[in-house]
Amino acid sequence: MQGIIIYKGKYGATQQYAEWLGEELKLSVTPASNIKGEALKKYDFLVIGTSVYIGKLQIESWLRINLSLLEHKKIFFFQVAATPVEQLEKRQAYNTAGIPNELQHNCEYYYFPGKMIRKNLSWKDKFMLKMGAILAKSSAEKKTMLTDYDNVAISHIKDIAAAIENYMHK
Repeated sequence: MQGIIIYKGKYGATQQYAEWLGEELKLSVTPASNIKGEALKKYDFLVIGTSVYIGKLQIESWLRINLSLLEHKKIFFFQVAATPVEQLEKRQAYNTAGIPNELQHNCEYYYFPGKMIRKNLSWKDKFMLKMGAILAKSSAEKKTMLTDYDNVAISHIKDIAAAIENYMHK
């Protein structure tokens, strides 16, 4: 079986997970912007990773543009977000809103923690973060929003890597 890892992120966490999976599974890794149309036809399955930005999947428009080529393929989908993995309902809602219905039955979903290093953010993102913190309901929530974190770790890919490995050897 032939597969590929396709990702779209904003600040590097999604790319890091994609690269770790590529190394682990010996699969090619490419940004979504580098693969379109006919090139997707040769793959039996796809591993698609995306970051979440202001509640939206970064890869959403790419999925819609390539829908006809994706709808009959097995997809292992991973999402990287600031939203804690434990808030599964909220994270699933991002997928429900951002992944076309025609693809949802083909997907296995995985959720990875991300990172936020304020000094690396664009001025627009810093501004939006600050506005969000001002609107936060509690001082604890405000503090959490403005605190840097990096929860990206190779150990998080264990389950998805095992599932893909199993699928490849069916």
